[in-house]
Amino acid sequence: MTTLVAALALTAVAIWVYLIAAHGRFWLSRPELAPVTCVRGPRVDIVVPARDEAESIGPAIASLLAQDYGAGFPQSFAVTLVDDNSTDGTAERAGRAPNLNVLQGTPKPAGWVGKMWALEQGIAAGNAPLILLTDADILHEPQHLSTLVACLERSKLDMASEMVHLNCSSLAERALVPAFVYFFQMLYPFAKVNDARSSVAAAAGGTVLIRREALQRIGGIGAIKGALIDDVSLAKAIKGRGGGAIFLGHSALATSVRPYAGLADIWRMIARTAFTQLRHSAWLLLGTLLGLSLVWLAPPATALLGHGWVRACGLAACALAVVSYLPTLARYRRSFAWALALPLIALFYMAATVGSAVDEWSGAGARWKSRSY
Repeated sequence: MTTLVAALALTAVAIWVYLIAAHGRFWLSRPELAPVTCVRGPRVDIVVPARDEAESIGPAIASLLAQDYGAGFPQSFAVTLVDDNSTDGTAERAGRAPNLNVLQGTPKPAGWVGKMWALEQGIAAGNAPLILLTDADILHEPQHLSTLVACLERSKLDMASEMVHLNCSSLAERALVPAFVYFFQMLYPFAKVNDARSSVAAAAGGTVLIRREALQRIGGIGAIKGALIDDVSLAKAIKGRGGGAIFLGHSALATSVRPYAGLADIWRMIARTAFTQLRHSAWLLLGTLLGLSLVWLAPPATALLGHGWVRACGLAACALAVVSYLPTLARYRRSFAWALALPLIALFYMAATVGSAVDEWSGAGARWKSRSY
């Protein structure tokens, strides 16, 4: 037992030294684009897929129509809302404007995920050289589009994406949403995503600005028509098969207003795609759980059960984990005390991942917006 605890302590502290020193500085919770005002550049088609989003669609569309991009030139951008067979009057709540096109989506063909089919229709409705893909629950500051285009053009990128600021109001959100962002950064270190020499690729689906030519180069949205984790799949296609340069950062200019009021809501959000992320592999699930146990559960366990240098290693691993979470907590203006709960938070995410696998094995599969996959 003593030998096992010592081995776990040494492994845990070695993992955390690597994560802090050599894993793309994920813990810094950067980069973040500085706001840019009134940029003039290529025309932009803004495509918003929406299914039963009546509560948020009005403010979301209004925030897009209020973008300062083009400095008053009305043809600089247009917004296309694709109503994906909503039943709650989403299209009617969007409002009307000269540069807003409300498109009634057709039923999705076999093999397509609903969101991808909606995007396919919205993209085909325009011909602008740049396309902004964004969600129906996101509010954009007026400088947001200008800032994204400036980033794309300045760095000669094919795609720029941002992790928007997520809703963090309820107790469940305060406890678990910053950790969602933190774990995403750990899984896809933004510095590695933005490094052309690295194969790591990811995006955040709430805000994706992409060149139409780059999208056509990979075969259009149809290349990822069945992807549940569409943002990461698109980034991998653009950076990998398409050989394009991409950017992923944090946004201070866009906020998701989608609520996750309780623990069950966040559980469903995680379970919807967690097992898909593991390619529906029981072996990858087992390996992931073992790895996460070494990262999150071994440090406090060895700090409690060990003695002498073994306890010191466990405490050092705990300290590194706590310190690594502080920048994300600061971004979300949460108490640093939440960092002490990381092992319990990680245990919740691990349980939801197992729940995702159980859903798949039981035949329930993923479910979103009254659709099963």
